[in-house]
Amino acid sequence: MSGNVGRANRRGRPGYDLGRLLDVSVRVFNERGYEGTSMEDLSRRLGITKSAIYYHVSSKDELMRLSVNRALDALFAVTEEEASTTGKAIDRLEHVVRRSIEVLIDELPFVTLLLRVRGNTKVERQALTRRREFDQVVSDLVKQAEAEGSIRPDVDPALTSRLLFGMVNSVIEWYKPSRGLRAAQLADAVTKIAFEGLRSSADEHAPGASGSRAR
Repeated sequence: MSGNVGRANRRGRPGYDLGRLLDVSVRVFNERGYEGTSMEDLSRRLGITKSAIYYHVSSKDELMRLSVNRALDALFAVTEEEASTTGKAIDRLEHVVRRSIEVLIDELPFVTLLLRVRGNTKVERQALTRRREFDQVVSDLVKQAEAEGSIRPDVDPALTSRLLFGMVNSVIEWYKPSRGLRAAQLADAVTKIAFEGLRSSADEHAPGASGSRAR
């Protein structure tokens, strides 16, 4: 216990906190690749010594773990929101997709790093396991929506889930905050395109349907 407390105290070191360390490290990981980044690379970019980095974290692996978990924790928090857990499955699914886009924009460098994980290290494999758990939550919502008759039955639920988040995840390849497109605008566009095509004809005019929902 005392060792953990000591580490927590060190992370508040004046002049360079853990948050800034992660922000810079994630940018370098995204530019050079995690395996292609050394602690020497990080110390040069940060402008501090390697020992100063070790003052905050025990290893490059810990930097990676903290970084991908920041993205994953934000995504899982979405699945626990009230709108993700109550109401019709199709509406819960739409909320998860919408909020996932907002998380992606808010945490763009961290989500980008997460989506580029390939499982070459233990930390990456742990991240992939959590990603699959999140994907399963989405897939289950798709299946529930289909069972309720809200999603057209001629599209396989597993394929629907992959296509939905393929669209969401592709945002990291082209989105630039400097272009002025806000997260809400992007979420509106994606959910309109996706859910107007997904909803069954019986569900199109339901109170919660995309076309009739107040924004």
